[in-house]
Amino acid sequence: MPHHHHTNPSHPPAARKLLSWRRVVAACAAVAALVLLLAAAPATEDPSRWRSYLMGPLPGGTRKETVAAAVVARSFAGPAASTSSPAEAPLSSLGEINLSARIAPAAAPSMFLVPSSSPTENFDDGSMEEPEHPEIKRNLPKESAPFLKKEPISSGLPTISPDANGEHVMDTKSVLPLTPEAPLWSTAADEELIYAKKEITNTPLTSDDPDLYAPLFRNVSIFKRSYELMERLLKVFIYHDGAKPIFHSPELKGIYASEGWFMRLMETNQNFVVRDPNRAHLFYLPYSSRQLEHNLYVPGSNSIEPLSIFVKNYIDLISAKYPYWNRTKGADHFFVACHDWGPYTTKLHDELRKNTIKALCNADLSEGIFIRGKDVSLPETFLRSPRRPLRDIGGRPAAQRTILAFFAGQMHGRVRPVLLKYWGDKDADMRIYSRLPHRITRKRNYVQHMKSSKYCICPMGYEVNSPRIVEAIYYECVPVIIADNFVLPFDAALNWSAFSVVVPESDVPKLKEILLAIPESRYITLQSNVKRVQKHFLWHPNPVKYDIFHMILHSVWFSREAAHVVGFGL
Repeated sequence: MPHHHHTNPSHPPAARKLLSWRRVVAACAAVAALVLLLAAAPATEDPSRWRSYLMGPLPGGTRKETVAAAVVARSFAGPAASTSSPAEAPLSSLGEINLSARIAPAAAPSMFLVPSSSPTENFDDGSMEEPEHPEIKRNLPKESAPFLKKEPISSGLPTISPDANGEHVMDTKSVLPLTPEAPLWSTAADEELIYAKKEITNTPLTSDDPDLYAPLFRNVSIFKRSYELMERLLKVFIYHDGAKPIFHSPELKGIYASEGWFMRLMETNQNFVVRDPNRAHLFYLPYSSRQLEHNLYVPGSNSIEPLSIFVKNYIDLISAKYPYWNRTKGADHFFVACHDWGPYTTKLHDELRKNTIKALCNADLSEGIFIRGKDVSLPETFLRSPRRPLRDIGGRPAAQRTILAFFAGQMHGRVRPVLLKYWGDKDADMRIYSRLPHRITRKRNYVQHMKSSKYCICPMGYEVNSPRIVEAIYYECVPVIIADNFVLPFDAALNWSAFSVVVPESDVPKLKEILLAIPESRYITLQSNVKRVQKHFLWHPNPVKYDIFHMILHSVWFSREAAHVVGFGL
């Protein structure tokens, strides 16, 4: 007698399917509950602490903490999602794997699926300030190991500096303070870097180039040859792991526009980006320091440790999933961060902090994180209109600039209060304000002041960087930079003395005297050079040769050449 499956006649086929689906849902709920129980258990080892953090806070946390945990869970699926070793992953699919697609954690609240608007305060006078948290610097996460203290060594790659006569000469002295280890194995990209280094070192003098004005550069010949090699050789691999809003979510407006515009243009680039990581000279980590702060910082906590943990876990994830980080211990990887906290979020991961090329707006030598010669000083660009990034570019001719010096802004940091103390509303030639009074803005707003001034004062705020430097260049006003220990943007390539004035913080009481001592002919040259250098700081929806996108990428490329050569002991 044939065997028959017994069915309950009271349940039609559709109902049976529904019951089966409910059993699946119930099973999934049970697994989720088990994971949450594990997450709530006390952590004794790093992996457990990682899983606990990624799954979110315990009940009773603040709304911001809950939201932050949801964003973390959405951005990562955790290392356990991958069952095969990095080397076993099929090469053809490495560029297409999205880790968040393997395990679908609970979705973050809908407000975090799209980057939220910036809390930057746009004053009526047109200036731009960012509410910062100065107390953070007293509560930074402790380093996982003390900084290595080594004397600088020579990389063999020349740097360029002006001699006493203003001519530009090669300097083959130290570039990098740390010696990176040799890669675990060599690739064709390594051979290309060796070739590029030799080509740059032996570059002949360049004759007049209509696209490059030699006085703006430390050595225009080396810059031109290095840029040509970048255009011909450079390949960049971008990790696809990570979800919005922290990853792949560029913010194109406000004072953090530099990191957002670079991310957008890098991820849509077809000339440099490759899908095969074995061809890459550089690996881009596409996370936003601005979105880290906006989504993970808990107001009132005075701690950025959740941000640092998040970044550490991300690096641990890609180093466990792929072999490329471990090949060089991160020396061929780079990230771009314009938020002031960008440097500090690296402090929990030694290799990220010491080896990776960090393109930072907060390029402060005094804090031991930014490494001159390896890291890149990123220009801080404030864009009011992402659709029209070149809006308002330009200014009055030199002869029509009737104001000697101008500054307006909040009293952030150590320099601005001193500036206001000595020059605030005390001298008709020195238009220094904490905020432009309404009686003045009725006649001339913030931008118009910059367009009408000979010198635009660019003091540091809470950190050394300031968007006013690039604003001054946009409005063809000679920037006067007051920020000790600040490595100026594109420092390896540009000769800032040709188009700016750098004043030590201690000389603020003598500021007018310093500016008046500059001969008129020298000022005319400075202002003319500001107009010439402007094109190297402009964002274009479709990048053009020598613009700011290419200048940032070239700075990272040039840094990698130097670091790579040291790694091979050449």
